[in-house]
Amino acid sequence: MKKLWGGRFTASAEEWVDEFGASISFDKELVMEDIEGSIAHTEMLAKTGILSGSEAEAIISGLKILKDRAAADELPFSAKLEDIHLNLEHLLTELVGPVGGKLHTARSRNDQVATDMHLYLRRQVTEVIALIGEFQKAILEKAGDHVETVLPGYTHLQRAQPISFAHHLMAYFWMLERDKQRYKENLGRINMSPLGAGALAGTTFSIDREFSAELMGFAGIYENSLDAVSDRDFIIEFLSSSSIMMMHLSRLCEEIILWSSEEFRFIELADTFSTGSSIMPQKKNPDMAELIRGKTGRVYGSLVGLLTVLKGLPLAYNKDMQEDKEGMFDTVKTIKGSLRIFTGMIETMKVNIGTMENAVKRDFSNATELADYLAVKGVPFREAHEIVGKLVLACIQQGCYLADLSIEKYKESSPLFEEDIYVALNPFTAVKRRISKGGTGFAEVAAQIEKAKTLIGEKEEHAT
Repeated sequence: MKKLWGGRFTASAEEWVDEFGASISFDKELVMEDIEGSIAHTEMLAKTGILSGSEAEAIISGLKILKDRAAADELPFSAKLEDIHLNLEHLLTELVGPVGGKLHTARSRNDQVATDMHLYLRRQVTEVIALIGEFQKAILEKAGDHVETVLPGYTHLQRAQPISFAHHLMAYFWMLERDKQRYKENLGRINMSPLGAGALAGTTFSIDREFSAELMGFAGIYENSLDAVSDRDFIIEFLSSSSIMMMHLSRLCEEIILWSSEEFRFIELADTFSTGSSIMPQKKNPDMAELIRGKTGRVYGSLVGLLTVLKGLPLAYNKDMQEDKEGMFDTVKTIKGSLRIFTGMIETMKVNIGTMENAVKRDFSNATELADYLAVKGVPFREAHEIVGKLVLACIQQGCYLADLSIEKYKESSPLFEEDIYVALNPFTAVKRRISKGGTGFAEVAAQIEKAKTLIGEKEEHAT
């Protein structure tokens, strides 16, 4: 098969060399974007008189046929033709004849592939933003059901203070909101057109870059042709935003894995998102959570990989940049799958309210309440802290908890203790009294949820 760039070559590469250099095995993912960009380019060439109306009509007609065949997965691709661009040009020329060769007038594969990736990521990031919104809705729904469900809050994986389960879930809502904002900011830099930059220096033809950008729905064009074909910041930014989001998801995975263990039993995952063991009949493994936690590493790898590819490249295009796509494609698939799985996992998750509430009754996570009790009565907090620390030690030595101590024991520690200390020690009361803005108090959590619902509603209304 004749190479479309083979005019100055007298020998052909061996088949295995062609296969090593080819990218069609993965960049065929860009087939629809490549056709979309080619149609816009052809319309621009016709508008500027570089192509005649009949030539443009023939090319666009052929491209639309290829688009229909691509949608039906009926296009034959060859590694001999290296990439999606040359494969489509070859198929187009077979369809419409030599006029198909005029499609590549005033452009290069360098600006063509960059355009394809801008179109691809714009569509994918828009879908990711929508999926984050669906996941946030699932969190809000679950949180709304559990404002007054109390469980231990942890620091250092040691029980610290009782909190509302809804408050814990809502922490992830706000993480996801920041993730969503990062993707939206990323969209602004994705939504730029490099088409018309040529290989690196522009073109001698009187093209209209703004017109082709408008046809493709881009907000503007790259102002520098070298930058246009060599920029992959928008992909790095996407991979960075995705790495941060996967880190957030992985943290929640870790908590779900812990919570669903026999040692915690705070939640139970639906069978749909669990698996069994081939040898141990009793097992119910949180495999989907574990997989998402594991897949976080491959997203990090894609980010570091692309940063490493680009760090030493001179302007403008280099073949190294062929390595910019597989990690991007894989990350898109990974994050979209992870968000869908998580949405279903949270929606169907059973919360063991009794187990959570029993946990906070058999620990010392209410110790801070004692210190606050004394501080309110004028005892310096550091002194109150020491008094309560000694009471905790006494309980540990006696094998009991703070609520089990007699009022006489409390008064030995400080005459300021009264019978109402037992009310303060109640975990439900302890959570309810956390009234500071953004705290775990039930009223504050309910207000937080309402604010989040308004935020989601406003953004959806704005999007429509």
